[in-house]
Amino acid sequence: MTTANNVQLILDNINQEMISLDIWQSTLPNKEALKSEAPFCCDTLSFSQWLEFVLLPKMTMLIDSNMPLPNEFEILPMAIESWKNEEKDMTVLISLIEQLDAAFK
Repeated sequence: MTTANNVQLILDNINQEMISLDIWQSTLPNKEALKSEAPFCCDTLSFSQWLEFVLLPKMTMLIDSNMPLPNEFEILPMAIESWKNEEKDMTVLISLIEQLDAAFK
């Protein structure tokens, strides 16, 4: 399996897990929120929103366009910090994000 195929599989699994946890939104944030230049759009979006509306579409676009994937990638610390007080069991989703990070090492 190529790196791109592996990454796409992980992204698909993240998507599915977010739906299962009921943290997937159907409403796109406003354009201004998506234009944030802060890391993870932390000043305008929740981490879950950033995953759904920024990371997943951008990574899928890179894969679909056969463009180079990032050389470095580490979002696990932000995921852990963002969800540390979450009442839902985020274990599977955090594990998937750990797998995503590992795909770029």
